[in-house]
Amino acid sequence: MNASASPGIAMGVDPRAASNPEDSGEGDESSSENQYVTFSVAGEMFAVPMAPVQEIIRVPAVSQLPLAPSTLDGLANLRGQVLPIINLRRLFGCAERENDDATRALVINLGQPLGFVVDRVASVVSIEPGEVESADSIQSIVNADYLTGVIKRQNADGSHDMLLSIDFARLIEGQFSAVAASRTREASGSSLGSASTTQEETAASDELRLVSFAVADQEYALDIAEVQEIVQLPERISALPNAAAHVLGVISLRQRLLPLVSLRTLFGLPQLAYAEQHRIVVTALPGGHSVGLVTDSVKEVLSVPRAHAEPMPGMLAAGQQLQEFSSICRLDGGKRLVSIIATDRLLSMPAIEQALDAARNANAGNDTMEQDRDDHAADAGTDDDTQVVVFRLGSEEFGVPIMNVQEIVRVPETLTRVPKTPSFVEGVINLRGTVLPVIDQRSRLGLPLIERNDGQRIMVFLLGGMRTGFIVDSVAEVLRISRGQVVAAPHLSVEQSLLISRVANLDGGKRLVMLIDPEHLLERGDLHALESFEPVAQVPPLARAA
Repeated sequence: MNASASPGIAMGVDPRAASNPEDSGEGDESSSENQYVTFSVAGEMFAVPMAPVQEIIRVPAVSQLPLAPSTLDGLANLRGQVLPIINLRRLFGCAERENDDATRALVINLGQPLGFVVDRVASVVSIEPGEVESADSIQSIVNADYLTGVIKRQNADGSHDMLLSIDFARLIEGQFSAVAASRTREASGSSLGSASTTQEETAASDELRLVSFAVADQEYALDIAEVQEIVQLPERISALPNAAAHVLGVISLRQRLLPLVSLRTLFGLPQLAYAEQHRIVVTALPGGHSVGLVTDSVKEVLSVPRAHAEPMPGMLAAGQQLQEFSSICRLDGGKRLVSIIATDRLLSMPAIEQALDAARNANAGNDTMEQDRDDHAADAGTDDDTQVVVFRLGSEEFGVPIMNVQEIVRVPETLTRVPKTPSFVEGVINLRGTVLPVIDQRSRLGLPLIERNDGQRIMVFLLGGMRTGFIVDSVAEVLRISRGQVVAAPHLSVEQSLLISRVANLDGGKRLVMLIDPEHLLERGDLHALESFEPVAQVPPLARAA
């Protein structure tokens, strides 16, 4: 199968619960201990134990984090949590490529959640302990020191696939020492990953890509392209007045209210009490609508030859209660039947229409309440708010407490270089009789330098008792940020964790502002070098910017 036909899914799944037969009632003898998520990077296949895999998501937009290892793409927002995104191709030393519809990020817990970008996610498989062999003689794009074993699996045609098990924790130790140091006991047991070379996949037109899930021991599936994401069912759901029994209520997802429909009730089955393995399959309906289908558990991602999918038998397809099914897949020699749901038919069902109407009404009221809440918040400031000056370096935004900013001035056409200034000082300016050393903030943060332009400014701080200026690309605004909008930044290097230890999560997660601690803008040795700096009186003066 081509990369373009790979999963179109953003899975917010905790596979550990979904694969537990005692919890799900599926009767499957396999457990999460031998369940693996398989994926590919640079033409090789890998398999990761399900236990530490928290979610599988589309690669989100990222904000660059300065002073972090080069293998880090940046920071992303995952439902209010700041998530580091690591490029596995870069980590493996492979040629990089643009992300496409198949590219995914595996969210794996290694003491803290990390997102690993992979070319595509393939499936979920069961691996028996006896199938894992030594990887000593295997040649791979991954250094043998990071391999924990090789898994050989026989295909129906007699050929074999190889899956090379990787210790992700060891893999990132050299690159992300701060992460390695903070790993918890829970994460230490997650020997992750595996790779394998495999033959070119079958053309996409010959296969169906399905997400399968269970409802009352029966297996159902949706086309993977119609699944937006999979999230865990929350314990609390907002009920809707006068709603039908199959409409459980609504939850807030991506700043909008999502209607939840119980497939058990829809299929005329008794409802179960809340359980950890219950999942919501968020599916896209025609017309731009979305609905959350509540399942007992999510099972796996399937690649099924189209020849194995048969139209719903005429007698059954004529039944009003089965109109939502398009076909049935016969797997494992006919022992396993998977009913495929057609989302275009779901929209025509009165049950789904009722859920969507209820959510529209709730959304309308929610928008009004949100506006009232925002207006009230604007009138009532709190002592927990912090005012920060936001500046930009490229497309990234940084903030410093306004109390630490002494002033902001324009950058002169030329900076004066004088003898005995430290090497990291770009030059000096005369600011109302005081000689001010100036440092390029891009250089300090390890970012590429740019040519001087009219938009740049010098932000003046008092560091170690000495006024020092830092050149930034532009100064954007002054923001009041509440304590609830500030989260801890991931610790990916010692220098980064000191300078940028917090991140402001704004606009519902659409905007990340990295908060800088001015006390760590310069290292101790640099401060000592500045203290020995001898001011020069003949530096031309500079007027303060208006």
